[in-house]
Parts: sequence; structure tokens; C-alpha cells
Amino acid sequence: MNDANRDLLVLSKTAHLSPEELEHHVQLLNTLLYHTENWATFCTANEILDINQHKVIKKPFLIEKTLREKKQKPFVFTNNKN
Repeated sequence: MNDANRDLLVLSKTAHLSPEELEHHVQLLNTLLYHTENWATFCTANEILDINQHKVIKKPFLIEKTLREKKQKPFVFTNNKN
């Protein structure tokens, strides 16, 4: 697994966490995020609004293709479905 360097804010109900407990929590969060942060889940949760062509793109492979384009067109937006 690739350990990404990221900033995480860990909130806990307990007043004090030992460094080992904190490291364990961060490792669990990294494991969880590693499996959920990918193109498939991103493309499922988002859609592309293309104002130029008056279209809403919902197919995951077309969303990924649009986002990977080198030159972005104006008035093409990524919209979260939530």
C-alpha cells in the first residue's frame, strides 16, 4: 500500500491518546481512505455539467475521460451528486 503524506485531523472522545494509539488511528484512516479514494468511486459520486453542449455526463468512463483531458474547456463543471 502506498502511504500518502497527508494532513489528517483526528478527533477523539478520550481526553488523552498515547502516541501509539494516535498512530494506530491514523494508520486505520489511511487504510480506509486508500480503498475509497479512487477513480471509480469519484466518478460514481460526481457528474460533469457541460454547458457548451447542454449535457450532463453521468457515465463513469466518460467522466474520467473528460477530467483527464489536457486542455479543459470553459463552462464544463464537475458537480457532486450529494
